[in-house]
Amino acid sequence: MYDAPVVLDRREGPYGEVVLRRQGDLLQIIANGCFLMDTSDGRSERLLVDAAYGALDGRPEPAVLIGGLGVGFSLAHAAANPAWGRISVVEREPAVVAWHRDGGPLSALSRAALADPRAEIVEADLVTYVNETFDTFDALCLDIDNGPGWTVTEDNGGLYTPAGLAACARVLRPGGVLAVWSAEPSAEFEGTLRNAGFRHVRTEEVPVARGVPDAVHLAVRPG
Repeated sequence: MYDAPVVLDRREGPYGEVVLRRQGDLLQIIANGCFLMDTSDGRSERLLVDAAYGALDGRPEPAVLIGGLGVGFSLAHAAANPAWGRISVVEREPAVVAWHRDGGPLSALSRAALADPRAEIVEADLVTYVNETFDTFDALCLDIDNGPGWTVTEDNGGLYTPAGLAACARVLRPGGVLAVWSAEPSAEFEGTLRNAGFRHVRTEEVPVARGVPDAVHLAVRPG
């Protein structure tokens, strides 16, 4: 038998309803009724960060931009690697940021990372951020949706189009790496990445207990 989920917090944010709930030992984030992630594993998020770092071929103190704070797995894993330089996380939901701050329900996962002087949280919409920022990074790790074909909000869909990927490339330094998490591999998205001018496009898969594997799509901005 599974424990019934218990709602810990429910807020109306700028993009709709965001819910944090507990089910047994797990914490879960739900956005507009769509399950986003929970604290059960984190293998995919760790692979997202590690694969991006590995594709940089030993570039010293690379700066990474992580799209989506979520339960904090990607941030915590990046901060655990002393080889990363600056670690910036863009999160658009004030509720999610609050759950990580000041002893919030998710702070146990991110407290050490947020105390790291390399780390910062930027409260902004990632789509807007990559179009408007003047900052640049060596790696961009996207984990804001369930994949290019399964977005949390309709507005996010533009991020995976040629124009959206051009904006992602704009914030990457020459030879920088784009890593995109997805709930399933997508050959179509690989083609979109190539058509957008990225090189060395490949997909790494993460087996799951049931169904198709999770995937991390990797691509390199030409030097």
